[in-house]
Amino acid sequence: MTQPPPELASEVMRFYQETITEADRLTSSADGQLELLRTQELLRRGLPSPPASVLDVGGGPGTHARWLIEDGYHVRLVDPVPRHVEQARALVPGCAAELGDARMLAAEDASYDVVLLLGPLYHLIDAADRRRALREAYRVLRPGGLLAAAGINRYASLFEHTAFAHLHKPSVRDSIASILASRIHDGKKAFTAAYFHSGEDLRNEVSEAGFADAQVFGVEGPAWALLKATEQHTGESVADSDLFASALTAARLAEPYPELLAASSHLLSMARREP
Repeated sequence: MTQPPPELASEVMRFYQETITEADRLTSSADGQLELLRTQELLRRGLPSPPASVLDVGGGPGTHARWLIEDGYHVRLVDPVPRHVEQARALVPGCAAELGDARMLAAEDASYDVVLLLGPLYHLIDAADRRRALREAYRVLRPGGLLAAAGINRYASLFEHTAFAHLHKPSVRDSIASILASRIHDGKKAFTAAYFHSGEDLRNEVSEAGFADAQVFGVEGPAWALLKATEQHTGESVADSDLFASALTAARLAEPYPELLAASSHLLSMARREP
C-alpha cells in the first residue's frame, strides 16, 4: 500500500500560506538581495552546463527557478505550500511546479542532474526528517549529480536581533539564548518553527546521507547584519550602495576561512552523488 505523503508542520504551513509573502523576501531588502546574489554565485560554480535537469525541492514561489530557467536549465519545482506552487506557476514562465514534500518525492530514481534543498532542511526540526529528505535527494539524483542544501546558521538570530536593536530586552534576550542553546525556534513568535545548523552540522548531515566531497559555504558573509541594521534604522534601501558592494566583497573574502562560517545568515552545502 502506498504511504500518504508527510504533513508539513501546521505552523510552517500557516506562516508561508498566510503570514508572509516569500516571493518578496530575496528582493525587498539589501540582505535578501545579498543572499540571492551569493546563492547564484555559489551554485553557478557547481552546476553542470545547461540544459541539465534541476529539481528545486521546497522552491517556494520560484525565485531560484526563474534565474535557472533563464540560464537554460530544465526546472521542476516541488513545494508543500499551495500558495507557493500557484505563484511559481503564475510568475515563472516555463516552470513546472507541483505540490510535494522533500521527505517523499514523486520523482523517479536517478532522474535529475541537480537537486536543490534551499529551504526544507531548516523547517524539518526532527533530525530523522532531515535525513529522510537528504536520502530522497540522493535517490532522485543521477550518479555524479549535484546536491545543494541550505541551512540557517546557528547564530543568525543573534546577529539579526542585534540589528533590530532590541536584543537587550529581557524577553528577546531569553528567546535568542534558547535558540543558541537548543538550535531550535519553536515558531511561537515572529519566525516559524526552524532548526539552526552549524557548518559542521550541515556537512555531517549531508555526508552521512551518502554524498561525497561535501563542502559548506557561508552565503552572506560577515556583514549582512550591517545591511539589515542600516535599512532598519534609516528606512532607506542600501542595495545599490557602496555599503552593499563592501558587504558582497566581505562575503567573497571570507570564503576560504571556515571560522567565518558562523558569521553568515545562511549556510550552503554542495556535494555530489557518487558516480
